[in-house]
Amino acid sequence: MEKIKVKLVKGLIGTREDHRATVRGLGLRRINSVSELEDTPSVRGMINKVAYLVKVVS
Repeated sequence: MEKIKVKLVKGLIGTREDHRATVRGLGLRRINSVSELEDTPSVRGMINKVAYLVKVVS
């Protein structure tokens, strides 16, 4: 399986509770934290949901 790296680029203060839970589900804790995940449709959906908070890095 391919791997993708996701980086949290904005803080979670003021965001919706379900978006915060999605970010935690991606394994991200604080700003600039990076998580390496399997490239699956479910992970892609989570990234799309919180696209304004995260960035896919190479």
